[in-house]
Amino acid sequence: MTPTPLTIPDAAVPGTTPPAAVTPPASTVPVGAVFALDTVLDPSGPLAEGPTVLDDTVAPLGPWSGIVRAGQTLTIVDVGGNQSADFLVYNANNTAERYSVPDTLAAAGNAYLRTGSSLYSSEGRVLMRVVGNEIDRQDTIGGACSKESNTLRYGFHTEYQHACRENFLTEGARYGLGVRDLVSNINWFMNVPVEADGALGIVDGISAPGKRVALYAEIDVLVIVSNCPQMNNPCNDFNCTPLRMIITDTQTETDPA
Repeated sequence: MTPTPLTIPDAAVPGTTPPAAVTPPASTVPVGAVFALDTVLDPSGPLAEGPTVLDDTVAPLGPWSGIVRAGQTLTIVDVGGNQSADFLVYNANNTAERYSVPDTLAAAGNAYLRTGSSLYSSEGRVLMRVVGNEIDRQDTIGGACSKESNTLRYGFHTEYQHACRENFLTEGARYGLGVRDLVSNINWFMNVPVEADGALGIVDGISAPGKRVALYAEIDVLVIVSNCPQMNNPCNDFNCTPLRMIITDTQTETDPA
């Protein structure tokens, strides 16, 4: 069966209103939570040189999506520090091909992502490469929070808070994606240490305001991000803050870093 290329309507570009045919369902995530007044915010800037194609701020708790063309670099800025950017990436021309944790970890020989790591697809191809990273390690095994996992971990009183899974589903609907298209994700800026006995947990973050990660696109990719609404563990100091997403048009003839 020949895969059907993903059609990206002009109005599906972040910051615009999708046409009626792809109008997403209303999100259950309450976007725009107010962070503490004394929160230090550092919007920083791109890690890659080149003209800016897109520069978006993602509100606390909110979703974001965008097409990163081959040869472009996406910089994700942790504006407030320790704010997890839950991340999915797909082949923009065939979304059946998407990020694969097993392929990525097998190629890296490591449980974490660092500068030089490649994000492999379910077809064994490189979707993006980490060409800049300002924290020690990036998590790719902690998964995404959901209403269900929240209630299991923290109690039924947390169910109304919703989670990254709802963000992924709402934003993915703009491109015709649904539940079956959700896979294990990357958590940029979240600290998930693996202990000697194999145990892991979500603990205090190791990022800081203005820290960045940069991803170079090897092919045209669709990126979906949830600015994690989690407020029940130390991953973001119980204080949800913005993210900044910057796409730059990188020269492919040179090292995009």
